Amino acid sequence: MPIEPEAQGRDRRDLAEALRSLRRASGLSGERLALRCNMSQTKISRIETGRALPSVIDVERILKALSVPAEVADELLSLARRANVDYASWRAYARVGLYHKQAELKALESSSHMMRHFLPAIPTGLLHVREYAIETLSPTLATDPARDVARAVQARMDRQAILDDRSRSFWFLLTEQAVRWQRASARTMAAQCAHMAQVNTKPNVEIGIVPQGVHVPGTPMNIFVVYDDRLVTVELFSGEVVLRDPRDISQHLNLFDLFWSHALTGDDASAFLEEASNGFMRQRN
Repeated sequence: MPIEPEAQGRDRRDLAEALRSLRRASGLSGERLALRCNMSQTKISRIETGRALPSVIDVERILKALSVPAEVADELLSLARRANVDYASWRAYARVGLYHKQAELKALESSSHMMRHFLPAIPTGLLHVREYAIETLSPTLATDPARDVARAVQARMDRQAILDDRSRSFWFLLTEQAVRWQRASARTMAAQCAHMAQVNTKPNVEIGIVPQGVHVPGTPMNIFVVYDDRLVTVELFSGEVVLRDPRDISQHLNLFDLFWSHALTGDDASAFLEEASNGFMRQRN
């Protein structure tokens, strides 16, 4: 289950306090510990005061340098893994404006060089035409919070410029359902599929599609994105979870590779998208 923000903050405070206490008990100064860990003294200070969240690997290095007993180390590593999971609800994003989420994604994309999107239910915003973006960002339930749709859509469209940055590579893996699920009018769906086929011609973009009827030894449970090898975002109905534990990142990279190995790619993927576009165009008539 997602971790509540209050619990996240408590875990991070507890971790900072525990690491500071262990360092003091060992008799080491922050400078000496930094040397042993091959970290800066400033980083150690920021970790111990809670101003910086250490990765699980950072905590492993600190615990090893302090010669912490195995049972204590295991407990603190579990705490570090919990602290390295973020959860934010879509309702919270809506309160501050969904365009802020688009700005956050833009910053994350700008700091990454390889992005792998697993999309079992719907294409991601980087692949949207404007009309499709409007449909997906508009409220659909009476309980959905109000939002500035026009501003969020424009922010999403602006993000797509990064697809032309050839220093970055993008891998988009969709299921056939994600392509064919009629989230908008037939006209918009036709344009959306044709647009994805066109994006697939970019030299730094690869689109894969897992067709129905192919035996895949795995279940596509959630949308997720892996940014380089440093973090994973996982989408839920209620919000988004961010994972930074190297084991979680490795697990999602392995899942991506598994599903990709069963996908249509290259010209085959483009032909599939063009056929889907033509199918939606015929549906209009």
